Amino acid sequence: MAHAILRFCVGLAMASLACLSAEPVRAGEATVAVAANFTLAAKRIGAAFEAETGHRVVFSFGSTGQLFTQIAHEAPFDAFLAADTARPERAETEGLGVPGTRFTYAIGVLVLWSADSDLIDGSPSVLSDPKLAHVAIANPVTAPYGAAAIETMTKLGVLQDVKPRLVEGKSVGQTYQFVATGNAPVGFVALSQVSEDPSGSRWVVPGDMHDPLRQDAILLAHGRDNAAAKAFLEFLRSAKALKIIEGLGYVVPDKD
Repeated sequence: MAHAILRFCVGLAMASLACLSAEPVRAGEATVAVAANFTLAAKRIGAAFEAETGHRVVFSFGSTGQLFTQIAHEAPFDAFLAADTARPERAETEGLGVPGTRFTYAIGVLVLWSADSDLIDGSPSVLSDPKLAHVAIANPVTAPYGAAAIETMTKLGVLQDVKPRLVEGKSVGQTYQFVATGNAPVGFVALSQVSEDPSGSRWVVPGDMHDPLRQDAILLAHGRDNAAAKAFLEFLRSAKALKIIEGLGYVVPDKD
């Protein structure tokens, strides 16, 4: 009888352990600062990452410059997905990032976009129209897509004429909202923001009109020992993540 009870208890304990081991392990949580242009991609990649690993990832979106300022003031971010290479490089050299963890995760594409399907004819000619009330861009000081817009208009020779009509968003996300809501008839945004929206009209800016929008990621000092943050950055380079990135209109690094 005693042996039977012992066998029953051992069996019950083993069954309990088996059930526990079958449950997904939520190993940790990572807080990631993400450039606004990458909002949709980050959300989709984050969902796939959580489903596959059991980790949790929390995003904070904004302009690259704003996010870098927060990082420099010790905001508790574990990783940084910028819209340029300069800020992650600064993070590394200034001791804010972990050396050797920086890499390019996407190359962005700039687009002149309007919610009006008849306004842009597939060229930038609308920028020369004196009747055009406003042109929205992201703040060129803090947002790389805004800087690229300024470069583009300079090359087109229209910047001086357009300058009085520029309206600046804090980020390319806010710039998109200006155009989507009709507060500005046209604006320079990221292709990723409109790649799945067939409405409106657009001109995709050729890459030689501005410096490449190479977007780098880096593990931050705050996340040096964060397993979830390290796993997320590794997942960002996976085939699954790259498929999402490319599907939203970015150029992926290995196809640059």
